[in-house]
Amino acid sequence: MKTTVALLLAVTLAVPAFAADKHYGPGVTDTSIKIGQTMSYSGPVSAYGVIGRTEAAYFKALNDAGGVNGRKIDLISLDDGYSPARALEQTRRLVERDEVLAIASTLGTPTNLAIRKYLNDKHVPQIFVVSGAKEFQQPKLYPWTIPFDSSYGSEGRAYAGYILKTKPNAKIAVLYQDDDLGREYLDGLRKGLGAHANMIVATASYQPTDPLIESQVIALHGSGADVLMEFGTGKFVSQAIRKSYDLGWHPEQFIGSIAASVAASLKPAGLEKSIGVVSASHLRDPSEPGADQDPEMRQWLDFMKTKYPEGDPTNAFTIFGYSVAMAVTEALRRCGDDLTRDNLLKVMTHFSKFRVPVLTPGASITITPTDYESIKQLRLRRFDGKVWRSFGDLIED
Repeated sequence: MKTTVALLLAVTLAVPAFAADKHYGPGVTDTSIKIGQTMSYSGPVSAYGVIGRTEAAYFKALNDAGGVNGRKIDLISLDDGYSPARALEQTRRLVERDEVLAIASTLGTPTNLAIRKYLNDKHVPQIFVVSGAKEFQQPKLYPWTIPFDSSYGSEGRAYAGYILKTKPNAKIAVLYQDDDLGREYLDGLRKGLGAHANMIVATASYQPTDPLIESQVIALHGSGADVLMEFGTGKFVSQAIRKSYDLGWHPEQFIGSIAASVAASLKPAGLEKSIGVVSASHLRDPSEPGADQDPEMRQWLDFMKTKYPEGDPTNAFTIFGYSVAMAVTEALRRCGDDLTRDNLLKVMTHFSKFRVPVLTPGASITITPTDYESIKQLRLRRFDGKVWRSFGDLIED
């Protein structure tokens, strides 16, 4: 417990507040900062609701340790069911009724797109969006919207580079979610392959509301591909891994980082059926060997044990929520006593190589007024049946 408290106090007290005078925006008092978010606690991607629950646990621990510059963070997290219309309705409530300072780490591409124009028109910061869609990297058109993730396109390009080096004669089949998430992964893969894009011999898509994708996997199996890319969310990736194995089809499989949770994706698929799957991440994995011997990961494990004991430390979504909560905390800390929406945007766009401890070694957050892709580093990793094992050099897009 001492380690966790020390970590939280280090985040809140490491550097003095920047502003000498107090300037407050909506949702801020001398003792509290109110922020809001919508999260998919129900609906087709409810497994990702763990992110919001982890953030809530982090902020509670932070508040117990003294808060940010003496103020407690009041997180109001509402269920949107992964419905764009509901996300907009709930966000309006957060801004107009609850009067939050900012919307922080709302989950999902369609939900964030639904609220983006409203928040930008209102000049409400939409910070650390949980989506790698390039739509959220448009500082000129939507200056109030800043993502947390590395882009889906850059991840697709990373897989392409690896395939070109290690399997230049590959025949690639692609299963993708038919929305901005899946299409941007596929586009990144094609761009990364460049003149060799004809290596893609088959594609199949699905809708996030589809119950099953077995027919798509069967069709891709018939293409003769020896590489299968799975660009979608957790339950569909689980189905694809399980179905391809049951068909006796054993291509080299790549899954997007958004679905690379051992607990939420690979266990439901079957750990033995997931052996050899490749993914990439800008985060460390909670199941990595030697985690309990590493100071950064010990802090994480201590947090999970003492502050979020009901959480699953093998679930990658918990460490993701933890990392986003730390980044939000840092932004608020840097605001000092100038806790206005304008100053929060200014602070957010002047991050330079800020390292959240659970990022993969070498990765950091950099945001400028003209470049909103906050994390540009990735590391490839392969699942061995029990844990992810990183390999190769750090990839920087």
